[in-house]
Amino acid sequence: MTRAEAPCPGVCSTCGRWSALLLPGFQQAFSLVLLLLLPPPPPPPLPPRRRRRLLCGIMVCFRFSPVPGSGLVLLCLVLGAVSSYALELNLTDSGKATCLYAKWQMNFTIRYETTSKSYKTVTVSDLSTATYNGSACGEDQNGPKIAVQFGSGFSWVVNFTKEGSTYSIDGISFSYNISDNTTFPDAKDKGILTVYDPVRFRIPLNNIFRCNSLSTLEKDDVVQYYWDVHVQAFVQNGTVSTKEFLCEKDRTSTTVAPITPTTTPAPTTTPIPKEKPEVGSYSVNNSNGTCLLATMGLQLNITHEKVASIININPNTTDFTGNCHPQSALLRLNSSNIKFLDFVFAVKNENRFYLKEVNISMYLVNGSVFSIANNNLSYWDAPLGSSYMCNKEQTVSVSGAFQINTFDLRVQPFNVMEGKYSTAEECSADSDLNFLIPVAVGVALGFLIIVVFISYMIGRRKSRTGYQSV
Repeated sequence: MTRAEAPCPGVCSTCGRWSALLLPGFQQAFSLVLLLLLPPPPPPPLPPRRRRRLLCGIMVCFRFSPVPGSGLVLLCLVLGAVSSYALELNLTDSGKATCLYAKWQMNFTIRYETTSKSYKTVTVSDLSTATYNGSACGEDQNGPKIAVQFGSGFSWVVNFTKEGSTYSIDGISFSYNISDNTTFPDAKDKGILTVYDPVRFRIPLNNIFRCNSLSTLEKDDVVQYYWDVHVQAFVQNGTVSTKEFLCEKDRTSTTVAPITPTTTPAPTTTPIPKEKPEVGSYSVNNSNGTCLLATMGLQLNITHEKVASIININPNTTDFTGNCHPQSALLRLNSSNIKFLDFVFAVKNENRFYLKEVNISMYLVNGSVFSIANNNLSYWDAPLGSSYMCNKEQTVSVSGAFQINTFDLRVQPFNVMEGKYSTAEECSADSDLNFLIPVAVGVALGFLIIVVFISYMIGRRKSRTGYQSV
């Protein structure tokens, strides 16, 4: 690695030395943003509601050795970025003309078997260390390719082909090192595992493919999630097209990004209290029948850019899906403005289950995307073979910016028999209420007995006084 000697636009006046520009926003964990910007062609214009703010701290430019036929690769280290990582690639040919442009978000869930013959599921969402070694513009023999490496042994490759007046996203390959004990503790298998999905999606030449909606690819033990995708291969004349070719979900979903009416006042920092949300019933099925049951009213509390909002989930307009495994279970909700809201359950100590993880990505009223993930939770704990119930309002704190209020909750992610809930273990709030009711009844009965006894004594005393007077 050598110091960058070419100017780094928008970061410092010259990068002939290591230079840092201090910006406000030391708010979150460190992240890496890879920018391939020599020369920096203008990205395709996106609607204002799709633009994502990046809160930066310190930015330092470095230069790597050039990728053959693909221009120079710059690395900018950013301290204090947002919690979700949008990958962006501007690939240039030997003449420094853009040949391939891509900007997208993705994460993965991987299920694996442990040495104890149980199964675990991990979520891979930290792409902050991503590199693009092997990405290429393509030539006569080989088509364009995006290659991404991140984390401890993860790699992701997508290939493009051209035929006539169209080009195709030909296939996607994802590899992971299951020997990494940090990511895959107690994994039974070892080595590099690869899954390949033949996509073969055709796009007209000189069109940029756009898919803001959530797309999933599931094969073997890997589920891949993609959203906010913008990609164009075989860029003509070095200029990224402004003509968009939409995926089917974006074409059919007219309410993916709500637009704020001009008559609506700007949101304030104090959310308007909402009524209790409607209770919805959700279920997940597998080959053996119903494997997960959930009944609950959901209210989302979100703070984004210092603006707080409360959103009630309407079960009548909410779709649900998921999967069940021996050691984990997933319930996923989605609607017109919620890309996904995941509830991931896990087994602990071989005899209890709990809510381990919550992931959300959704559009806010102003059109911006709000994404949060936390895989280190501990809520809704109950024995296997039973359900968890809490009728009173309960709060699941996913992060400082995101909480979920639940109402009339009942959930059973494992060992569902005949599609019905098993005996429920109640939350402490309900248990306290159930304890207080008999206590209150007992106190009332005791008080009534005392009143009756006092009345009897007073009546008896008056009776004796009357006899004495006679």
